[in-house]
Amino acid sequence: MRRVQVVEQEFTALTEGAGWLDQSDRSRLCLLGADRARFLHGQVTNDINGLGEFTGCYAALVNAKGKMESDLFAYRLADEILLDFEPGLTAAVQARLERYVIAEDVEIADVAPHFGLLTMQGPQAEAVLTELDLPAPTEPLTVAQTEDEIYIVHQPRLGTDGFDLFIPIDAMNAWRERLAIIAPRCQMPAFEKARVLATIPQFGVDLTTDNFPPEGGLETRAISYAKGCYIGQEIIARIRTYGKVNKVLRGLSLEGAAAIGDPVLHEGTPVGTLSSVCHEPSAALAIIKRTASEPGTVLSADTKNGSVSAQIATLPFEKFQ
Repeated sequence: MRRVQVVEQEFTALTEGAGWLDQSDRSRLCLLGADRARFLHGQVTNDINGLGEFTGCYAALVNAKGKMESDLFAYRLADEILLDFEPGLTAAVQARLERYVIAEDVEIADVAPHFGLLTMQGPQAEAVLTELDLPAPTEPLTVAQTEDEIYIVHQPRLGTDGFDLFIPIDAMNAWRERLAIIAPRCQMPAFEKARVLATIPQFGVDLTTDNFPPEGGLETRAISYAKGCYIGQEIIARIRTYGKVNKVLRGLSLEGAAAIGDPVLHEGTPVGTLSSVCHEPSAALAIIKRTASEPGTVLSADTKNGSVSAQIATLPFEKFQ
């Protein structure tokens, strides 16, 4: 019971006030060299050439068949491009990018050993930065840099407001202590609850290497259809031109407990699998066959305790009602 109360308190901070997490386990690469922007532009789904200095974008890295290898945030800094993406993918993403470096002046370096990542999330996040005398960039995915090499990104990870702080490793402990005085430190269960209820997919969980980016509703955030060629571009363009994908990310409102991996059925026919689940309220994310994906459609989750009603409750990236 105590743990449930803690999660609820942290969830309230992340969605109504401000709370912070140490997300230094996320992967971080830097691209260096004169050709870094042009090279990355030809690798990912969004427009890197169009980024101004100290601005960023969300993008997907796909293979030649248009299937996802990662999603990522790319920030164009003064002398490098910083990539921030899910934990455990550094080696795979670095190998994929280096495979296509032929004659370009590009170097790819792992900067996670040098910079940690603290994220402050919630509608009061800007006020916390102000109290800490830190700059708060006003536009999403823009970057500010302090004199002591802290990079602050306007990064609303949970659908409200938020900022990422990329901090030199030797200063991390001091900044953890400073943040803890002003705002509560939160843990992943509360973060995950807020993510699920905001219908925000996580690569490696809700989206995998079996998925096209449009299946996760990433078109408006991560894909430029005007940028020209990149690896997998023909497939992504064909999906848009000739028809919609056959399955899509949806949020589900559950009338009972369920677990990740539980099958989702429509009139007895499998239409998906729960990929993320939270409780109180009971809700989940799943990639659902388009034929059963309209809001209000009543499905069922086949759980270890029997069938649980599961209603299509949201469209991608809308707040859970």
